[in-house]
Amino acid sequence: MKSNYLFILITCLLISCENNSQSKSSNTTSNKVENLYFSKVDHTKAKISSEEYSKNFNLHNNAYLSIVFNLDKPLIESLQELAPSLSEDELLSKGNFQFSYIVDEKLIYVENLNPGAGPKTRKTEKLRQAIPLVTPERIDFWGWFMWQRFMKFNGGQDAFTEGNHTLSIEIRPYLKEDILKVGPLLAKGNIAVEVPKIIIDENLVPVQKIQPNSGWEISKTNFDSSKIEALNRKIAEGRFEDINGIVVIKKGELLIEEYFDNTTRDSLHDTRSVGKSFASTILGIAIEERLIKNEDAFLKDFYNLKSYKNYSTKKDSVTLKSLLTMSSGFLGDDDDDDSPGTEDKMQSTDNWVKFTLDLPMHKDKVIGRDYNYFTAGSALLGDIIHKSVPNGLVSYADKKLFAPLDITNYKWFYTPQNIGYTGGGIQLRAIDFAKYGQLYKNKGLWNGKQILSKDWVEKSLAKQVSQAYAGIEDGYYGYLFWNNMYTVNGKDYEVSFSAGLGGNKIIIFKDIPFVVVITASAYDKPGAYIHIDKMMTDYILPAILDKR
Repeated sequence: MKSNYLFILITCLLISCENNSQSKSSNTTSNKVENLYFSKVDHTKAKISSEEYSKNFNLHNNAYLSIVFNLDKPLIESLQELAPSLSEDELLSKGNFQFSYIVDEKLIYVENLNPGAGPKTRKTEKLRQAIPLVTPERIDFWGWFMWQRFMKFNGGQDAFTEGNHTLSIEIRPYLKEDILKVGPLLAKGNIAVEVPKIIIDENLVPVQKIQPNSGWEISKTNFDSSKIEALNRKIAEGRFEDINGIVVIKKGELLIEEYFDNTTRDSLHDTRSVGKSFASTILGIAIEERLIKNEDAFLKDFYNLKSYKNYSTKKDSVTLKSLLTMSSGFLGDDDDDDSPGTEDKMQSTDNWVKFTLDLPMHKDKVIGRDYNYFTAGSALLGDIIHKSVPNGLVSYADKKLFAPLDITNYKWFYTPQNIGYTGGGIQLRAIDFAKYGQLYKNKGLWNGKQILSKDWVEKSLAKQVSQAYAGIEDGYYGYLFWNNMYTVNGKDYEVSFSAGLGGNKIIIFKDIPFVVVITASAYDKPGAYIHIDKMMTDYILPAILDKR
């Protein structure tokens, strides 16, 4: 349900990847400067002294790793040498440190640290720099996040194979205007890194046999089991964290069904914001049955908006469609902790509908065009459905959606008013989430019955709103569904999908006959979605496409 942490991480990744591609040519490992040191002590308890510097690090067994280096002059002076005509504020808005990670004399990753990272005094006054990289628990410090980006998303884990390695870190100043300028080497140091063998239960590696009574026909199609076994090994080693289940449907038949971390077929999975898509589904059914006029109906048709705080005539123009597409114009953005309308702030109140309707409107956002990830808006849809259908939301959903799909084992999360929460949190079995995905793959048809209109399915999965207004290039959003593209061996595969915190996804392929469900519980782990996408492009899709 919480997406702000994910959004910040993805934004940082996009920045660092751009910097990576632009900067590698500027680096060399030939410099002889050796003034950067490593330490394995707990930096939170004491200032790191020279007596505590280390020459070796065990990747799996040492809990802490920090770097310490001393500059001859503050960073701002090195930035001034790159652009003497710029003011101090301009320099600090365009530049910072550049870090190069080199493993066994091979450049693995370059990050131009975001200009906003670190306090101003670190760049204008400080000579001694102490930066924690590795800690037992996540810390809110840019050095920790940088190490995660290096290790998990930019080649670090792959470079540190079992055995002994040398890690070098080089630091330079950089400035990004129309072109990227990189200054001379400021600091460099080496440490020996030991990577012990990861001991796993080898019984976790083979492809799991599909058990009977799944409710699906079992596919007789072959797939590349070696790729799935390679994926299972990565999961067992913890390289892909907190994966609970993988289900692959091909042409409406069960092809792959795998469970991990003590989960089984009957386990219910808390998929967080995957539940938003269900609000779209139930609303579509209610519209088809003419219990709600259509998605162009106005919010004012359901509430006396003038009786809530911050009323404006702009609020009268909010439609159900704008709530479905996260473009309602409310001053609410889960990707911004400072926003007054985040999910966390809503859930700290005792009336979530009132909280949402009390919010002011954004002065500049255009309703129906400008995207903001707004969980409170999708929760509001649940209240609208609840008051519009017979016997309320939960009963209606059971009768019109779950019963026709023969889904009997599920669990709702409820609002303080005891209404099913459509902002996220509904729990199903992984194999039943696959039924939900297959319903959309079938254009709303299930066992010969049109549960959901074809027109609604097409509109739901379409590219309704560009996410460029939220800083996500080439991103689009439908009716509480996302859009994306997977590329394997140079070929693109278009998908629509539901997504929830922790790495949960229901993936519906547009042009090939697959639905994939991945359930995961990496709720507080960075890059959960990125790991899921890597699982798809490097293992699952190659396994099922090769034998298609």
